[in-house]
Amino acid sequence: MSELIYKCRECNSQITIKKGQPVPLCCKKEMEPLPFCTKAQDPEMARNYEADEPCDNGTMPKKR
Repeated sequence: MSELIYKCRECNSQITIKKGQPVPLCCKKEMEPLPFCTKAQDPEMARNYEADEPCDNGTMPKKR
């Protein structure tokens, strides 16, 4: 099964759970999954002044 990473909007804590499990709660609210990365990291990103927020780039190895 694959794993999902959830992040709390209130306190920024992160938790990894197995796919198919219920959405975890934090700060009395449901946590949100990390958004997928929209572009790869490259040296030109420094010029764009984009915030380097955490995202799920799909490169984590899958558990067997």
